[in-house]
Amino acid sequence: MLVIDRLSLDYGGREVIKDLSVVLHSGQKVAIIGASGAGKSTLLAHIHRQLKNRAALCAQSQGLVDSLSLYHNIYMGALARHNGLYNLANLLSPFKAPLAEVSALCHTLELDMAPSTLVSRLSGGQRQRVAIGRALYQRQPIFLGDEPVSALDPAMADRIIQHIIGSHDAVVMVLHNRHQALTHFDRILGLKDGQLVLDSQASALTLADLDAFYGEGMKNEEAQC
Repeated sequence: MLVIDRLSLDYGGREVIKDLSVVLHSGQKVAIIGASGAGKSTLLAHIHRQLKNRAALCAQSQGLVDSLSLYHNIYMGALARHNGLYNLANLLSPFKAPLAEVSALCHTLELDMAPSTLVSRLSGGQRQRVAIGRALYQRQPIFLGDEPVSALDPAMADRIIQHIIGSHDAVVMVLHNRHQALTHFDRILGLKDGQLVLDSQASALTLADLDAFYGEGMKNEEAQC
């Protein structure tokens, strides 16, 4: 799917990815883990730039428009599929077909409120699911997510991750929760100080292995995730 060879990247004048090489294969479900500041988001953004014609990105920043409805924020995922006139008309008065599609997606994401609800009125977890919905509505074969379920309770997060994985040929997701990484993903990449120090099949790892990767200082952080 993508070959990264000796990649180095700066962010804010600081080198955050250092001489990193990795091959991502089609069909894989990959979790990227590591402490805050390890370079995970920078690496995911680079992956998106390389795969943007085939991948939907659900970024931490979300990019939601508070003054628009839940429906219109999710519908933004389909803007590229239609011409400007269609999109403008749909903004003024939602068409039946996309409204039904978005409503069904909201039900799947457990967003149990009217599609006309303004995003400004939603909680943090609800906003996260709207951002996920927009990425899903792009209908791309690859899903890239930067901690997309961090604000959800563990049971709901598991259900949403399962839906994302079931809806895409390949998934690359930044996570802090190691249980989720081990449970839902085929392969785990671990970053430390911008370097790839762990690359393993999830089935070959245990929680103890990931505890050792993170170190004692990260145990309390994960307990809050």
